[in-house]
Amino acid sequence: MESRFKSLSIFEFQAQFPDERSCLAHLSELKWAGGFKCRYCDHGNFCAGERPFDRQCTSCNYTESPTAHTAFHKVKFPLLKAFWIVYYLSSTKKGMASTELSRKLELRQKTCWLFKRKVMRAMKSSGNHPMQGTVEVDEAVIGGQEEHVRGRANRKKRLVVFAIEQKGKGVSRMYGKVITSAHAKNLGAFMKQTIDTKAKVRTDGWTGYAPTKKTFRSLRQEKAQPKGRNFKEMHRIIMNFKGWLRGVHHHARHLQAYVDEYSFRFNRSFMKEGVFQNLIDRMMRTEPCPYKSLING
Repeated sequence: MESRFKSLSIFEFQAQFPDERSCLAHLSELKWAGGFKCRYCDHGNFCAGERPFDRQCTSCNYTESPTAHTAFHKVKFPLLKAFWIVYYLSSTKKGMASTELSRKLELRQKTCWLFKRKVMRAMKSSGNHPMQGTVEVDEAVIGGQEEHVRGRANRKKRLVVFAIEQKGKGVSRMYGKVITSAHAKNLGAFMKQTIDTKAKVRTDGWTGYAPTKKTFRSLRQEKAQPKGRNFKEMHRIIMNFKGWLRGVHHHARHLQAYVDEYSFRFNRSFMKEGVFQNLIDRMMRTEPCPYKSLING
């Protein structure tokens, strides 16, 4: 196995990325691994730009940096610290709050929060690998107790639909999506996006799942037993997600980003090797995200 796919200890990380130049060199290698092609004129030849690792098109003179048009685009603080944020978020078991990143890296908390949101965008599933085999689907309400509100109804609380792929006696993958209501349209859209139509799907007796049988022929609905006894794995996943959200982040704002982060962590919990590199690769494929887009979710 190539060394870049092995998990990095903190000492190995420091040795591989000791300064800004090493980070830029790594991003340059990733970005143009398949060769240079000008974004504006499709020309394939280049010369060195004014700054280290920049590439300038020899036809139209357009210059591009390794960070341009990626999640690292126009980062306002040292690139080395950006790499440290990616490393901490990929290597720690439960992730790290922006306040802790701020303390460790001597950056403003808001700066860490904004860049962390960009990392979380890169954690979002591509949707290219739908769940197969036996899959369970259920919804959960996220947020504190509200008076005079029962069941799936909610006011300030948020509704999330989860899907888990079972493997043996455990769970191999999970995904989730924040939805406005448990209407068949919302549930069906999520299931089509994340589940193979040939999968054996189990859900509870909620009427919103009935129309999805047109797409998922093997869907089976069961009446939910008290405390989720017949959906034990799903119940455990939902409880663990709620506990993680309360323990690490203490709030449910920008909830979809946290659902994506938790899913990314869970789905890679059994393959620790290469998680840092995988996340760097994802960030290089992620388009720049304006400040307003991050704030507005």
